[in-house]
Amino acid sequence: MTKTIADPPAPIARIGDADIADYVARMRAGERRAISTVITELERLSTAAPGLLQALQPHLGHALVVGFTGPPGAGKSTLVNAVIAHLRQHGRTVGVIAVDPSSPISGGAILGDRIRMTAALDDDGVFVRSLASRGYLGGLSPAAVRIVDALDGAGFDIVLLETVGTGQSEIDVAEVADIRIVIAAPGLGDDIQAMKSGLLEIADIIVVNKADRPGAEQTMQQLIGALSIRATHSEKVPVLKTSALNGDGVPDLVQAFDAIGKRVVANGAIDRRRRRARYLIARAASDIVAARIKSGGKDGLDLLADEVLSGTMTPDKAARKLLES
Repeated sequence: MTKTIADPPAPIARIGDADIADYVARMRAGERRAISTVITELERLSTAAPGLLQALQPHLGHALVVGFTGPPGAGKSTLVNAVIAHLRQHGRTVGVIAVDPSSPISGGAILGDRIRMTAALDDDGVFVRSLASRGYLGGLSPAAVRIVDALDGAGFDIVLLETVGTGQSEIDVAEVADIRIVIAAPGLGDDIQAMKSGLLEIADIIVVNKADRPGAEQTMQQLIGALSIRATHSEKVPVLKTSALNGDGVPDLVQAFDAIGKRVVANGAIDRRRRRARYLIARAASDIVAARIKSGGKDGLDLLADEVLSGTMTPDKAARKLLES
């Protein structure tokens, strides 16, 4: 008999069904408390989340989502802070999702990235939300997509998404962001080698940050060389140098992602949002399979494992059999 995995009960909402339209109107008007409350409900996937997502639908597809990823030590948060300052100087509103490591105690975000984003302080044109990675190896949790929708629905021009910073495993940003910026820095050594086999495959723009340090030009040439043998993307990927602390190169970076953004936006919002929905479905399917394995059926799994070990069944066939059972 097939064992079903019951959905966990949704957290009780702090927003009543009758108040959803009011909250959406208030967040559209720029009320920070309303934006924060709606984001919390969507992050928690409370009982109000489906109604909120439906109410936001007419307002989605406006924001350009720019993802920043790269190995630890590359200066992602400092560079994002410099980009925020530049965008605000030109009157553009910015939503920021800073994905931090999860606390092993509470599961919440440690907030290491957010404290570096001083450009967001006391500025109503910027909204920063820290989000725990929840242990997802791809550097994002599915809640990031729902928060993207909340910030988009609130009317921000650009949503900047900074991943947790664990290195080459952070390819989930490719499915969520419209533009992917991969950041490196001189002196990272083996991290640059690791990037060549992972993150460079998803990059729309590559940035060598901390360009005032020795070795910046060498790092830039290494990355240009790695791009020449990249399997994906036929278009030339810009490789730029920045120094986030003094703002050098930041205007060129913004100009570069704006140019790509024009092409992305021209393709329409549906395809971009559909890609993010596919990511959510894939993540949910993975979680369901993991829950099925953890919930029991160990004997059946051991039988499948023995067949894989003996060579009578491939891992792919074993996985299909598990899903069909």
